[in-house]
Amino acid sequence: MGCASSRQFGARAAAGYKEPASLASDTSFTVNEVEALYELYKKMSFSIVKDGLIHKEELHLALFRNSKKANLFADRVFDLFDLKKNGVIDFEEFVRSLSVFHPKTPTSEKTAFAFKLYDLRGTGYIEKEELREMVLALLDESDLCLSDSTVEAIVDNTFNQADSDGDGKINPEEWEEFVKKNPAALRNMSLPYLQDITLAFPSFIMRSEAND
Repeated sequence: MGCASSRQFGARAAAGYKEPASLASDTSFTVNEVEALYELYKKMSFSIVKDGLIHKEELHLALFRNSKKANLFADRVFDLFDLKKNGVIDFEEFVRSLSVFHPKTPTSEKTAFAFKLYDLRGTGYIEKEELREMVLALLDESDLCLSDSTVEAIVDNTFNQADSDGDGKINPEEWEEFVKKNPAALRNMSLPYLQDITLAFPSFIMRSEAND
């Protein structure tokens, strides 16, 4: 029950297609959830470019309701989902990457992913300027506007708590300790609908740009 064959997904499988049972065994998703994600993937990958792969503007449209608005946070999410670093996301990459947002995924995996989000330049550390850029991007995505002094206070407060050795940057161990003391730092790392995606298909997905 719940195990699907390739025939159920049509004669022509999407790029990066793997059997749901295989992906379910490697991620936090159940077989049924992977099957539902496949239907979502097909819609997303044909929303703009129509080539069966998810391009950056298609991910922007699906998750952020706008394919044209530039946003550092959205770009960073795409870059981390693009595991093969070829400029597109195939089905396997989509499922494996989205798994980190599943409510049942261990906090350690969410913590590591969040660290990568903020480590914009891939140096293995989070620097003040990187944190500042991401805070501004998240505020922009939420349509919030804070004064420069408030943003600086957020950045300074984070570093005062997290940068325990005082070297002006946050390493993975310091980030892990910071998250333990401040679990709200991971509040965007869980999407509850992923746990029952077969029953509560995300209504915001594929919303038209006409309303933006």
